[in-house]
Amino acid sequence: MFRSILVPIDLDQESSWQRALPVADRMAHDHGARLHALTVLPGFGMSLVGSYFPADFERRAHDTYAARLESLVQQHCREPGGVTTHVRHGTIYAEILAAARELDCDLIVMASHRPALADYLLGPNAARVVRHADRSVFVVRG
Repeated sequence: MFRSILVPIDLDQESSWQRALPVADRMAHDHGARLHALTVLPGFGMSLVGSYFPADFERRAHDTYAARLESLVQQHCREPGGVTTHVRHGTIYAEILAAARELDCDLIVMASHRPALADYLLGPNAARVVRHADRSVFVVRG
């Protein structure tokens, strides 16, 4: 039923992957689908902000996050060699949607934290992905 599954992961927030990654891994295994694990580094925004960081900061951050994501996949996926990892930069929900389109994923599996009063149904990124996605989204409650 699914050919390609995307699971967004916030490496600094265990709740973003603790339940969602095993679900995505299981779904990929059950459907014979390709699994893509994605993490998004926030963009610098204005160039003025970026000027306060060392010239190679973005590359080093990318490399660090790529290694951390690869390690997480190695530790928590049943067939880590079958998982493709991706690191992107920018607005979280926009990069998730763009990656899903570019990778031709037909399912996004993502976590949503326990709701607070301000965002009762979903966390802000999960809500935006669900609202704007042109493909199926499976939300795993944390």
